[in-house]
Amino acid sequence: MPYDTVDAENIRVMVHDFYSIILKDDELGPFFTRALGDDIENGKWPEHFQTLLDFWILMMIGRPGYNGDPFPPHAFLGRLTRENFEHWLVLFKEVVYRLYTQEIGDKFYKKATILAEQFIDNLGIDDEDDD
Repeated sequence: MPYDTVDAENIRVMVHDFYSIILKDDELGPFFTRALGDDIENGKWPEHFQTLLDFWILMMIGRPGYNGDPFPPHAFLGRLTRENFEHWLVLFKEVVYRLYTQEIGDKFYKKATILAEQFIDNLGIDDEDDD
């Protein structure tokens, strides 16, 4: 039965499930493996999970805990494309709609879409060359 409320524990489940899928994904996994390693239980992953948890708790519940800017670490992942972000969103949507009710899934997905568009804009992915 899907979650019909949002709390820190089910956000933890969502983050872990989602990045477990991402790590195994042929398109997106290599970006994360290079940055964080290939074992989500060790290395840099536990700290990253805590950051993601704090971020999504702030976004969905409004509880302070996340301090920072989510964009800068992504600037150094490698050459990201709009297609990478669109694929990320497809996987994210699958996870949040599997775990949460439609209404809550919609809220997560809307925030993730806004975030992806901000990253695309900040990375200048859709900018045309001025040459």
